[in-house]
Amino acid sequence: MLPRSGIHLPKGEKEQQEAIEHIDEEQNEIDRLNEQASEEILKVEQKYNKLRQPFFQKRSELIAKIPNFWVTTFVNHPQVSALLGEEDEEALHYLTRVEVTEFEDIISGYRIDFYFDENPYFENKVLSKEFHLNESGDPSSKSTEIKKWKSGKDLMKRSSQTQNKASRKRQHEEPESFFTWFTDHSDADDIWPNPLLYYLVPDMDDEEGEEDDDEEEGLEDIDEEGDEDEGEEDEDDDEGEEGEENEGEDD
Repeated sequence: MLPRSGIHLPKGEKEQQEAIEHIDEEQNEIDRLNEQASEEILKVEQKYNKLRQPFFQKRSELIAKIPNFWVTTFVNHPQVSALLGEEDEEALHYLTRVEVTEFEDIISGYRIDFYFDENPYFENKVLSKEFHLNESGDPSSKSTEIKKWKSGKDLMKRSSQTQNKASRKRQHEEPESFFTWFTDHSDADDIWPNPLLYYLVPDMDDEEGEEDDDEEEGLEDIDEEGDEDEGEEDEDDDEGEEGEENEGEDD
């Protein structure tokens, strides 16, 4: 609590009080600049979001030519893969396109659309999830409700039953269904900028493995060369010893 004006303070405390007041003034300026920066950054984001759209569109067209691109990408993503059961992977083989749409003012949120071919699991062609900031500034979301699960194919219900059985048996719980994500909070900021990064994970691992093999082979070659050199040195030593013995016999 700041002391009332007019109250005499010792010199040390007075200097501290003045410093606190100056700090408060500087902080107000910092806050003002931060607010100004946010407004300018928002304008830049809006500009470049529009510039990126044609490239996102072209990328989607190219991705459509690669079978199972999105399910492979999700399986290789460390956080998303934790949500995938075997049947989730099967269902995601029918996922053909993923799109993220920023709302016009960006700061208010974005929408993720998942496009599916006809499949044996549900009748929805598009599943969507929107993310917003509510009046208090906290994130909130709303999603497409998957009402049209086909008979015996409700993966969310099956996931719940599997977890209940596992907990009763004190076994390791199965992952929740990926489709329960539509009732939870998450974001697309990791995958969306460059999904190819996760699609190519196995190939990258193979390349690293080949490099490791090359290094091991190189080390083996060095060891073998070292053994050969040691062998040659031993032969030279033996020849030297034999020569000395022969000289002794001649004497």
